[in-house]
Amino acid sequence: MKMSMKRRRAPLVALAAALGSLILLAAALASTVLLLADRASGHDFSRAASRALHLRLQPLRAAAASIFTQDKGTFRILVSGQQAGKEEFEIGPSGENWTAHGSTEIQTSQGAAHVNGSLELRPDGTPLHYEWSTTGAKKAGATIVFSGVTASVELRLEGMRPFTQQFTFNSPRVAILDNNLYYQYAVLARLYDWNQKGAQTFSVLVPQEMTPGTITVESLGKQDVAGAKLEELRVKTEDLEIDLFLDGQRLVRLVSPSANAEILRE
Repeated sequence: MKMSMKRRRAPLVALAAALGSLILLAAALASTVLLLADRASGHDFSRAASRALHLRLQPLRAAAASIFTQDKGTFRILVSGQQAGKEEFEIGPSGENWTAHGSTEIQTSQGAAHVNGSLELRPDGTPLHYEWSTTGAKKAGATIVFSGVTASVELRLEGMRPFTQQFTFNSPRVAILDNNLYYQYAVLARLYDWNQKGAQTFSVLVPQEMTPGTITVESLGKQDVAGAKLEELRVKTEDLEIDLFLDGQRLVRLVSPSANAEILRE
C-alpha cells in the first residue's frame, strides 16, 4: 500500500518510567558503594565493575527517557481479503537512541518483491537516519540523513547515477511513512500525544516517493473490535484515510478502506 500526499500516556507507561528511574538510582548507589569500598581497601576492583555498570545503564537511560517501548512481530498484508504479503519488524534501543526495522515481502504481478527499511530515532521520536532498499523487478535504495529541520537524501536506482535532494520541514520531528513498511505506523502512534489527544498535525516524508507533506492524527477512543477493546487512531491526508488499532502501545491492525487493504498482526 502506498502512502499518498497532495501523548495520554497509559498508567503502565508512567509506572514503567518511574521504575526505570528507580533502577537508575539503585545502580548509581551501587556504583558509589563500590567506589567507597575501593578507596577504603586500596584495591582497584571497582573500575571493571563501574565500566560494566556503565554499559548496562546505557539502554536503561535510553528506555527511561523514551516515548518508545521494545516491540517485535509480524504483520500479514491483506488486499481484498487475500494475503498479498507479510512484514517482520522490530523496535528496540540502540545505545542512547532507538532503531526500528522492517522487512516486507509483497507478491506482485511480476513476482515477489522485497522492501527493507531501517530507521534510527532519538528517544523523543526525532529521526536521525533512514535507509530503504527494494529488490524484485527493479532494484533501488536510498539513504536519508536528518539534521535539524533538513533531510538530505541520496537515491540509488539500478543502472543510474546516484541522485541527491534536500527537504526542509517545519519541525525536526518528522514522521517517516514509507510504502509497504507498516511498522512505521507503530512509530507514528508513539509520536502522538495521548495526554493532549485531539487532532494533531505532523510533517511526514514518504521516502520511496520522495514526497514530503503533512498528516493529521486523531484519537477516536476505545473501540470494540472482535471482542477486544482497542484504541483507534485515524490518520488522514487530503486524499487518504487510514485507521490504526492499538492494544496498549502495540499496533495490531491497520485498515485502509480506499486501498481495500488490511494489515493484521499475527
